Parts: sequence; C-alpha cells; structure tokens
Amino acid sequence: MDKLAKKYGKHLFEKNLESYTPKDPLYEEYVDDHGKKRRRRREVPPGLSKRDEKILRSVKKRAHYLDKGFSICGFRFGWTFIIGFIPVVGDLTDAVLNYTLVVRKAKKAELPSWLIHRMVMNNAVSAGIGLVPIAGDVMLAVWKANSRNAWLLDEFLRIRGEELLKASVARSENPSVVKPGAGLESGEKVAGKNSGTIKSLGSLWRRKAVDDTAGTSTSGEVTGKGKGTSSRALA
Repeated sequence: MDKLAKKYGKHLFEKNLESYTPKDPLYEEYVDDHGKKRRRRREVPPGLSKRDEKILRSVKKRAHYLDKGFSICGFRFGWTFIIGFIPVVGDLTDAVLNYTLVVRKAKKAELPSWLIHRMVMNNAVSAGIGLVPIAGDVMLAVWKANSRNAWLLDEFLRIRGEELLKASVARSENPSVVKPGAGLESGEKVAGKNSGTIKSLGSLWRRKAVDDTAGTSTSGEVTGKGKGTSSRALA
C-alpha cells in the first residue's frame, strides 16, 4: 500500500511539474498506427516570409538543445542545466547563451519592444534562479527560459502569418505591431496567399496602418489597438 501511495505521489508530482514546464518547441509527440509514441518536428506557422521561417526554425532548434537536448529517466534537460553546475561562471555563461543564441536571434524578426522585454524578463528569472546552489540548477531545468521565449516568438509569428493570409478588411490586429508580410522580399510568394507575389517589402502592413488611422479619425472612436496585439498573442 505504501509503495502504491509513493508511486501515485510521484506521478502527481510529475504531472504538476509538467504544467510548469514549457513544451519542447522543436519536437512534438504523436502516436503512430501501431500505438507507439514517436517524435516529429513541429510545423512552422503558415503565412511567414522565408526570413521569419528561418529565424523561427533556428530559435526553436537552439532552445531545444539549450533546454531539452538530453534525457535521463524521463527528465529532459539541456546545456544550460549542465553548464549551470559550474559555480558563478556557469550561471553567467548561461545568461549570455540565453540572450545571444535565442533573444538576439529572435529580435531579427522585427518584434515589438514589449515582446523583447518579456523575453529578457524570462532570462532574468532564469539567471536569478540559477544563483541558488543545486536546487537552483534543478529549477532552472524546469523553468526553461529559452523554450518559453521560443514559444513567445512562435505565437507572435503565427498571428503575423494569419494576418497576412486574411483579406485586408478582415484583419483584427494592429498592423504597425504585428507587421504582416514583414521580411518578404520583392517577388516572394507565400503559400495560401491568393494575392500572388508581394510587390514591395512591408508595403502591405504600412498601407493597412494608414487605413486604420484614417478610419479612426473619421469615426472619432478610440479603438486602443495600437497598444499591442490581442490577448491571445501572449497568454
């Protein structure tokens, strides 16, 4: 009976721990036709420029190896966990790697400043946790700042792609923030976009921004859309 209680307690702890741990940004699990669990790479959101696709794939891959590249008895950890065991130097190295390999790369996707600040805050929490000896390193492996930041980037770019694929009149996000079509080069095609090639870089979201401003002035209503993306962008 005691063994059964311990087993249940461990299972309950693992489930609670999982709820505080972000999912792997690079791989997802699925069950094949034979009932076996397997892994496959996650798809990139549709409607993105080749530049944004490349940035997102790179950030996801880096976050995976920094946070979840290894597994022992079902516990996944990455290079940040291993390096963090080196006193002081390890924590500083982790902070530098988290920023240079993930956040700085993500910034190339023309993200709004508030999203960058959110990513930096995740790294700050990670650095603070890492200063606590031993227990801090374990919590660092659970917090996984790089995976959190990769998911922030994924969600933001997913909305950007959705906005580009919509008809202009159906768009619901502030184009000056989301920038649908950002990174598209002249003549570049986007799968699922009926309008064909993009004539000029960024012209789509700039034109929409002007239209929204003109519409707000005419109606005299203050929409408040310019303060950021909708709540579904960052829950």
